[in-house]
Amino acid sequence: MYVKNAEGLISNGTSAGERLARKLCVDALEAALSAADPRNMILNSVRLSRDELSVNGSRFDLWKFKRIIVLGGGKASAALAVSLESILGKRIAGGLLNVPEKLLGEYRLRAVKLHGATHPLPSEKGVRGVERMLELVASPTVDTLVICLISGGGSALMPSPREEISLTEKVRVTDLLLKAGATIRELNVVRKHLSGMKGGLLAKRLYPSTVIALVVSDVIGDPLDSIASGPLSPDPSTFRDALNVLKKYGLENKVPEGVLSILREGEAGKVPETPKPGDICFKRVHHFIIGNNRIACLGACERLKSARKNPMVLTSRLEGEARLVGEVFATIAGDSGGVGRPDSFVAGGETTVTVRGSGMGGRNQEAALAALRKIGGTPKIALAFAGSDGLDGPTDAAGAMVDGSTIDTVRSLGLDAVEYLARNDSYNFFRQTGDLIRTGPTGTNVNDVWISVKS
Repeated sequence: MYVKNAEGLISNGTSAGERLARKLCVDALEAALSAADPRNMILNSVRLSRDELSVNGSRFDLWKFKRIIVLGGGKASAALAVSLESILGKRIAGGLLNVPEKLLGEYRLRAVKLHGATHPLPSEKGVRGVERMLELVASPTVDTLVICLISGGGSALMPSPREEISLTEKVRVTDLLLKAGATIRELNVVRKHLSGMKGGLLAKRLYPSTVIALVVSDVIGDPLDSIASGPLSPDPSTFRDALNVLKKYGLENKVPEGVLSILREGEAGKVPETPKPGDICFKRVHHFIIGNNRIACLGACERLKSARKNPMVLTSRLEGEARLVGEVFATIAGDSGGVGRPDSFVAGGETTVTVRGSGMGGRNQEAALAALRKIGGTPKIALAFAGSDGLDGPTDAAGAMVDGSTIDTVRSLGLDAVEYLARNDSYNFFRQTGDLIRTGPTGTNVNDVWISVKS
């Protein structure tokens, strides 16, 4: 079971109808997380037949390579490595992955070492891991095969700031952008131009080796240049684009002076741009997206179908301000059911939160709190909002669940949903109602999954 407090969440329903709807939400979330299990993704995508490695139909002759090493990072990379080692075994000469510190000790690997780093803000621990990776690569050669395991969280977990700026300065920029509500794409445009490895620079470092990138996408639409800030992909963005992101959120006078200086020098052509499409360093790089949000959403739908529900995937490209999108999702959910109409909905993607208050919470908890006001009093309905990685914002919860009767619980506790939402304090709100979804780190990351069920 992924949802560790499933029994408590289900029992929070005040009627048989709400309890059934909650149970179906939990079951669907379990199925979504199982579908997004990186170990299954590798086993479904990678095959070995004697000296031929096949990845989603593309073939690589292993006899051409004197050594195979594994590099990368992200929330799902450790689990990916488990299945990869089960396939390649002793053929792997060595490897190193930067993973969340909380995952250390969770996986047993032979050749690939795990290095603990931090997320969502990078730290020197991640920098040291990147340095060790590059030492392992040493001088790349044409007879070296590098298998890169890339997944969500890789941007923060694999930091390597440009020599001109410090990691502290880069962390400050990241923090400011997160709190301003910048999208993951906007965040990555800035990070790529402050990095010594992202935005295609790792590909430059690994050339002329052959590189197989096995990617688990946590970015809407699966753009390779944005996932983990595209360390192996051509970067279509520019220094000017990075400056425009800062300008959009009014951060030009708030970011460290050294950061603004390097971006302006880059715009003026005094600092080399990130490698662009057509650069020779990408000639031997082969990308394969082996998992994404849609896979998780479809897994949830299949579980609901097996329970004789009539589900619909609304989208796997959910974006926007969490509280606003949460209200829309709740409105759609409240109008579900009826002859021939869907009685349950699944949506996925990644919303953002503009921090206005001093409370604690994450985008899924905030969406759930906003949704509560829309479905209050609607019978036999439940909604679950969860991050597939098991960690919603800077909290220990994956998200939150609400049903039509939760509003009665709120009133009995004397809580004011509007007040808690105003100060971005959704975590402490749901901590009191007992509706936080707790999974712990799941070892994957394919964005968020939202589920509604009318029993």
